[in-house]
Amino acid sequence: MTVDKKKARKDAAIDKKYGTRGTEKKGVVKKGLPKSGAVKKGVAKKGKAKKEPEKVEKVHFQTATHKDSEKVQKVLARAGKGSRREMETMISEGRVSIDGKVAFLGDRIIGTEQIRLDGHHVKLTAPDEDICRVLIYNKPEGEMCTRKDPEGRPTVFDRLPKLDAGRWVAVGRLDINTSGMLLFTTDGELANRLMHPSQKIEREYAVRVFGEINEAMLQRLRAGVELEDGPARFQKITYRGGEGRNHWFHVVLSEGRNREVRRLWESQEVQVSRLIRVRYGDMEMQRQLPLGGWRELALKEVNYYRKLVSLTPELESKVKVDEKTMDNAKSRRIRRSVKKHQQRHQQSTRRRHK
Repeated sequence: MTVDKKKARKDAAIDKKYGTRGTEKKGVVKKGLPKSGAVKKGVAKKGKAKKEPEKVEKVHFQTATHKDSEKVQKVLARAGKGSRREMETMISEGRVSIDGKVAFLGDRIIGTEQIRLDGHHVKLTAPDEDICRVLIYNKPEGEMCTRKDPEGRPTVFDRLPKLDAGRWVAVGRLDINTSGMLLFTTDGELANRLMHPSQKIEREYAVRVFGEINEAMLQRLRAGVELEDGPARFQKITYRGGEGRNHWFHVVLSEGRNREVRRLWESQEVQVSRLIRVRYGDMEMQRQLPLGGWRELALKEVNYYRKLVSLTPELESKVKVDEKTMDNAKSRRIRRSVKKHQQRHQQSTRRRHK
């Protein structure tokens, strides 16, 4: 056997074992058979039909597929069990279960599951099933922004109207020494968005300050000062009069950090002696609404707040179209009701202390 033939056989054996990739040789394809993996693009193999792309259909919440799932805290908030932040806290504490198993943050549901909160069954509702209700409450000083106070002090929830399903969710808080406009809603998602700093919704306060005030101080408060939890400032400061060392101002903020108005003034070494919230967004609290009284918003007013935070408008309202928002007679009825409630609370407090 010649040397050339031996070399050719050796090369053929190497090609058979390792292939011709990386060499200048072309692979040999047997006649009538396609090269492995050489199926033409777009041509299906024999006996297999071309796969049609799946059509995505919009499904109702109660019969939704996994594509329509929602985070459990969002669904619970919509059911009126609290704001989304409150629901996240409850889930973290292990107080929520899904089909008998403890829920975790990030869990998603489709609406057919059995959800329990503190062992109680939660009725799930689709976004379009519940009527979104919103109240304006004129909070007096001395009331707590909590559902129950361990010391027995009055709370902002004590006089709110009873609900057949769900519960009232407070839009933010006012400290015990602050009075004025406080919003409540049955829609936890609306409450969450109205509170969130990213929405930059204006809050206006009437504030009485005790101390010497000068223009340089006001300029610093407009420009911004450093607080313990970061920089803060008033977007607008308007002087409203005063006598001696007591001065009234109206100030505007676009966030709701804890005691922010008081801390801003205290950074200038003056004290806030009175603080009243008078506006949330573009809606002001009516002067006829007595302290401790509430008024339910009409459909147009509810949809103003929903549009403000990019939520779909409501089509129904519990408030009658021809119902008067507030008049002197209604104001007197509210005052009498508030006075009776305060008397009952004082009596129950005395009985507890005996």
